[in-house]
Amino acid sequence: MFTGKGGVGKTTCAAAAAQHYADSGPTLTISTDATPSLSHIFEVTDKQKPVQVLPRLYISEIGEREIREMWDKKFGREVYEVFSAFVDIDYESFVEFMTSVLPGLGEEFMVDYIREMARKGVYENIVWDTAPLGQTLSLLETPALLGNHLRMAPRIYSRLKLGRRSREPVLDILKRWEELSAANMDFLKNDVYFTMVTIPEALAVEQLEGAFRELDKYGLTVKQIVINNVVKTEESEFLKIKVRQQQTYLKHIYEKYSNLKIVELPMFPQEVKGLQKLREVGKILFQGGI
Repeated sequence: MFTGKGGVGKTTCAAAAAQHYADSGPTLTISTDATPSLSHIFEVTDKQKPVQVLPRLYISEIGEREIREMWDKKFGREVYEVFSAFVDIDYESFVEFMTSVLPGLGEEFMVDYIREMARKGVYENIVWDTAPLGQTLSLLETPALLGNHLRMAPRIYSRLKLGRRSREPVLDILKRWEELSAANMDFLKNDVYFTMVTIPEALAVEQLEGAFRELDKYGLTVKQIVINNVVKTEESEFLKIKVRQQQTYLKHIYEKYSNLKIVELPMFPQEVKGLQKLREVGKILFQGGI
């Protein structure tokens, strides 16, 4: 999983890593970015999902329509049963509300989707290009919080004992939802390799600490930092100044996160897209192994 603030090169790193993994086995790259660019980076125009890029490499950009379908299939009806016990709302309006108001909901579905894909063994490697997980991780705690509130309010719960459609006890529905969220969290803790992507600039480095705190709060461990767009030449006055500026932030990252594997990606003179350029990035990413 590649995570980090917007615009630091997560998608490029994810694409390069996926191409590398595809050399050894079937690999799927998934993007849940609101403005996905996987297709652009791989230079494909096929709208099929997933798209086959190489004999063992597939990419899939997950949009709002797919997220709604995942909601309906996996979470929607059960969660609706719980919330419809509190408020009188039709299912379509409820889905619209949940998928638009809770911005991390798509990532929660993706955690479960990727966990299932890994369990089925269709692909040997799954690479996920995602946004920071703070909102998603909070959503994974929702069923437990709801259950605790209901257990502490027996008089209220006595009026909410059954779901409107299934007639199943609300706490039983919550329990199943809670178990699913717990399984997804265990998957993130035990089966996912987290790579944080950043750039050597003030705001990006400052935001690193918040991202690490958020992940640490949930017991999730970042194994690697990729520092993208590092200037490696001083052939002009502009580049000399840029190098001096970056050195301050590079030093900070190396000192603060000395326990992690750190990889520097140089600033390339051309846009990184296409299989050949991605291969160059992949060679640097995987020097010494990931």
